[in-house]
Amino acid sequence: MSITKYIEGAAEYLQQRGFENPEVGIILGTGLGKIIENVEIEAEVSYNHIPNFPTATVEFHKGKLIYGTLEGKKVIVMQGRFHVYEGYSLRDVTFPVRVMHLLGIKKLLVSNASGAINLNFKKGEIMLIDDHINLQGDSPLAFRGVEKMGERFVDMSAPYDVEMNKKLIQIASDENITLHKGVYASVVGPQLETRAEYRYLKIIGADAVGMSTVPEVIVANHLNLPVSAISVLTDECDPENLKPVNIADIIASAEKAEPAMITLFTELIKHL
Repeated sequence: MSITKYIEGAAEYLQQRGFENPEVGIILGTGLGKIIENVEIEAEVSYNHIPNFPTATVEFHKGKLIYGTLEGKKVIVMQGRFHVYEGYSLRDVTFPVRVMHLLGIKKLLVSNASGAINLNFKKGEIMLIDDHINLQGDSPLAFRGVEKMGERFVDMSAPYDVEMNKKLIQIASDENITLHKGVYASVVGPQLETRAEYRYLKIIGADAVGMSTVPEVIVANHLNLPVSAISVLTDECDPENLKPVNIADIIASAEKAEPAMITLFTELIKHL
């Protein structure tokens, strides 16, 4: 069966369960699930019930697709995302973006937890992704037949939507939220970086590093789907003073920064 048929099968299943005419898709990163509390939920489905959908395997990723109303807009929220480090291909990782697009979303918002390479950024703060570096060693567009779903040679000169990013910067100013702007590097993981790798990432121009987001953004661009993304900075990656990372601390830092991210996303959705 072709990937197109798989996408259509998943979308049809969700339509039958009330996922009708969504306007905005939201992908939530590690430790960033509380925006759900702001959604008037109308339907929710576990990933393992959706035909052809991958299943989240990381314990702090919930694994649900949620549909409802947020600030007057119909939204689909991915509570839990997929990663290459779980053993998925990039086609698996980005499958939900294609399904949400077929269901009708017009904008995509993405969040992630990441480490701060730029030492002017502190953990517990947030960064608007202005550009990215793909270090995952593959592309979600590198498969036979991709040209039937969109332009094979996708332009990535401005992968993040300029207008939505401008609005997010303005909202941050209005709400007195510290919002850095920078370059996000996406690596495979799941191991964290060595001191030498952090030095390398700084040299090549990364301000933050994580294990997600870039594949979804590439596919959003393939679909001509405007996308914005925010990194919640959960640790400071100083190779000269590197201490062992505690995953519980990373989750705690994500939760500390989460309210600012929720404010930015909800206010943006209100003005879309």
